[in-house]
Amino acid sequence: MSTGGAFAWFEAFLADCRGENLLVEEVAGPAGPARCLRLDPEDWGAFARLAARTGLRWCAVWGEHRPPRIVVSACLERAGGYLLARTAVEEATPVLPSHTPHYPAADRPERHLQDLLGVVFTDHPDARRWVRHRAWGESEFPLRRDFPLRREAPGPTPPDADYPFLRTEGAGVYEIPVGPVHAGIIEPGHFRFQAIGEAVLNLEERLGYTHKGIEKLAEGRDAEGLARLAGRVSGDSTVGHTWAACQAMERAAQLEPPPRALALRGLLAKRERIANHLGDVGAICNDVGFAFAWFQFSRLRERWQRDNARVFGHRLLRGAVVPGGTAVDVSPQEHRELAGAAAALAHELDELVPILEENASLQDRLVGTGVLPRETAERLGTLGYVARASGIDRDVRRDAPYFPYDRLEVRVPVRAAGDVAARLAVRIEELRIGLELHARLLDMLPGGAVRVPWRGAAPGAEGLGIVEGWRGEILAFVRFGPRGEVARYYPRDPSWLNWPALEVLIDGNIVPDFPVCNKSVNASYSGHDL
Repeated sequence: MSTGGAFAWFEAFLADCRGENLLVEEVAGPAGPARCLRLDPEDWGAFARLAARTGLRWCAVWGEHRPPRIVVSACLERAGGYLLARTAVEEATPVLPSHTPHYPAADRPERHLQDLLGVVFTDHPDARRWVRHRAWGESEFPLRRDFPLRREAPGPTPPDADYPFLRTEGAGVYEIPVGPVHAGIIEPGHFRFQAIGEAVLNLEERLGYTHKGIEKLAEGRDAEGLARLAGRVSGDSTVGHTWAACQAMERAAQLEPPPRALALRGLLAKRERIANHLGDVGAICNDVGFAFAWFQFSRLRERWQRDNARVFGHRLLRGAVVPGGTAVDVSPQEHRELAGAAAALAHELDELVPILEENASLQDRLVGTGVLPRETAERLGTLGYVARASGIDRDVRRDAPYFPYDRLEVRVPVRAAGDVAARLAVRIEELRIGLELHARLLDMLPGGAVRVPWRGAAPGAEGLGIVEGWRGEILAFVRFGPRGEVARYYPRDPSWLNWPALEVLIDGNIVPDFPVCNKSVNASYSGHDL
């Protein structure tokens, strides 16, 4: 447990909790970078109110059915120090106060918990189902222990046609339903617009169409099986999610991967970040008709991912991170080839980026479009480039560093405008910084093994993994069962906290600007739809 500067605020906060007469005590929690407090269920909402007033950022909430109780955990953060709050409710009466009145970011995660575990949040402002759709009855909760992983369905799942979208009425107001099936190859999600003419009055999202049962599928797996599953939470973030899951498992098992393996994980994460930013820079430009950038950046991304496949065995780097280290290594020849390819990419960016920055018609479509003010971004708990483009200077690699980032200086690009242009500028700067870190990681690769054998975790051992993915902070919680199998796995993708920002930043824009606003956020459907 860390007691350094990241937790300078902790003792004062604990004293404030007791001063508010909250029944709270510090207890041993999951192995990792967080301190843990146990709370009385009645104090769950009051705790959130005090935490919000104190300036803690809300990160995640999850639950676990441990009959006859349901254990609920919430993760919060301040100044790089993480706090895990825990309570438990009886499975027969699983009722808790909501965190949502104090943290809007808790809205959908609490509804996810309501749908899959049956926890009722008494003062939640929105009781509509979220993940449930129509697959399960009102008294069925798939994450409870007595619910089978597979069962015979009584028939086709009814269409989700009666979801009570918010309604806007008035002269000239009309609705535009978009999705869940889209014209391109993106995953399904429904967007319901209310508009007057081309001006958007309100946007409401409906997600959950790619629910895969990740949390249920994790139960009973071994460590390698969980790592494979984690790599499929969101296909474009396979390194980030697998690293977070392996970090959580390794902490639970008190297993330290070799330094070379950890440096290689950092290198793989850089390659994942660079590939995704290359694709999105081109796609943002293409969504306003600047196809030249799409062609060029797609070409660069393709070349980068072909190098991934050749050196690491997979274009998206799937399977490269494993419990205890990595399944891949870099030979001296590959080291030189990767360094040369990265230098060539940096040179091409130096030629292409000024074309984007100096193109008046492109900038006219991006500047002032989809503005997300800083105070709104803070309130929603946004992460990664979405937060940074709105003036929020936050990055796990710098604020709560882990190897190899504790040996490196990580620059974090920040812009203040909060518009599409700012989100594009942050991504371009992250490309440049990513290439710098890529070169330094190659240069600092220590010798030695890339993996140590997995030795298993003690029954009941828990671990918390927190890494900076290319979209922002990724969190993973793992608890092991009595035979060393995974009893609970919860991954929190940054998209949970970034999707709501799209609903806000589109207001007042025109409907044709939705694609570029959406791409500038580029939250993951799959990463949200566990």
